[in-house]
Amino acid sequence: MINALIIICAYLIGSIPSALWIGKIFYKTDIRKQGSGNLGTTNTFRVLGKKPGIAVLLIDILKGTAAVLLPLLAVFSDSTVHPLILGIVAAAGHMFPVFASFRGGKAVATSAGIILGYNLPLFFVLLTVFIISLKMTKMVSLTSMIASTVAIIYVTINWIVTGEYALFILVAILASFIFYRHRENIIRIKNGTEPKIKGF
Repeated sequence: MINALIIICAYLIGSIPSALWIGKIFYKTDIRKQGSGNLGTTNTFRVLGKKPGIAVLLIDILKGTAAVLLPLLAVFSDSTVHPLILGIVAAAGHMFPVFASFRGGKAVATSAGIILGYNLPLFFVLLTVFIISLKMTKMVSLTSMIASTVAIIYVTINWIVTGEYALFILVAILASFIFYRHRENIIRIKNGTEPKIKGF
């Protein structure tokens, strides 16, 4: 029962559609009907602006971190579910949120939050890669996929050196999510039509 409850909680945390709720409550705007229609940080920045974009980014990161840290709560102390499984469930909740008709974002920020809660050194490596790549490419989609690739390389080496395979499995799954959710972006990148951010 505890294991089922903690998994449900992880999914519900991931399902919080911060971009949708912030847009509707504070800006009377449904961002699913504007821009790319995606419930994520990038579309929030484009449609609503910098401040709500930052708010959505932080909330979506914290969703992943909160899910991974659920076992630390006393009520879930008897749970045997691995924290990384809870992270994957939260990422799935972000992509298919029950609170937004199962139409969510691409789980990039939430994936970052999972890494933040479980492996801080990897988080800072990916943050550095993300910032440098974004400055060079000006494309959030391409930057997200580059960071995912670096993460795969990092956890593969970590697995060989330390024998820890759980983190490898998590990152492999999250990277698969991210690449799959960016399949349309990949086509636009190939065609040279992918939007670039300005002022970064």
